[in-house]
Amino acid sequence: MTTPFVHPQGICESDKVGVGTTIWAFAHVLPGAVIGQNVNINDHVFVENDVVIGDRVTVKSGVQLWDGIELHDDVFVGPNATFTNDRFPRSKQYPDEFPRTVVERGASIGGGAVILPGVRIGQSAMVGAGAVVTRDVPPFAIVVGNPARITGYADGAGRRMSNSGVQNVVRPSATRVAPLVALKQATDMRGSLMVAEFGTDLPFVPRRFFSVFDVPSIDVRGEHAHKVCEQFLVCLSGSVRAIVDDGAKREEFLLDSPDHGLHMPAMTWGTQYAYSPDAVLAVFASHPYDGDDYIRSYAEFQVLVAAQ
Repeated sequence: MTTPFVHPQGICESDKVGVGTTIWAFAHVLPGAVIGQNVNINDHVFVENDVVIGDRVTVKSGVQLWDGIELHDDVFVGPNATFTNDRFPRSKQYPDEFPRTVVERGASIGGGAVILPGVRIGQSAMVGAGAVVTRDVPPFAIVVGNPARITGYADGAGRRMSNSGVQNVVRPSATRVAPLVALKQATDMRGSLMVAEFGTDLPFVPRRFFSVFDVPSIDVRGEHAHKVCEQFLVCLSGSVRAIVDDGAKREEFLLDSPDHGLHMPAMTWGTQYAYSPDAVLAVFASHPYDGDDYIRSYAEFQVLVAAQ
């Protein structure tokens, strides 16, 4: 099948529909909608005018896509997922412009989920069935509940990532995105001491130090990369999960002991989440603070990695 197919009981008023797209019975697409190639619009779907749908998107039955909604390539929208586009709806009253709701490439939205106006669901994210999404979802994040909270992250293939235990990885490895480094520890009846010699034990000589603590467990830190700055993470108390991504591989580490540190080279996308209430994360940086060194968009990070 190459040309768009519209079921005899379906209505498609748009002439901007890509080849191979199927629009099934009792679906209605308004004239202004833009739909890519090989899209599958199931029964009882409504697509309003100011809607953009990329290639290879699946929209299951009972979904309404209102003005301001944008679905990028390879998105999946489950049955009866509900999008909203007006924060203060009133009958016969319309805003001058509807907020843009964007679902990035490869993301999935489970059946019955509710997406509030103006949020961005990141690349390859997974929204669980029945979740209520009230704020942006980071790339690869898995969110569930009402309101939706992050419970984990997906790997590059879309599967939930395994949690690597730091006690099993003590040396740098060429197969890993970022190595865990063992630090010196001395323990006796008086307690324990951890020591790191700058220039010897750490992969670089730090020029900046900061600590992260009192983070609510529902919040996420990081979500950026650095162009030239390297970082070394040590969890001094409690535990935190760290995701590292070099643009080709993604791995998750559980940091729960001060006798190991996680080295994050430059051009590594980092995310920290699931802080325990007593978590204290120490971060050593190879460079002073420079706002221009930050890469805060995962899409931009991918472009820069590909250009290396």
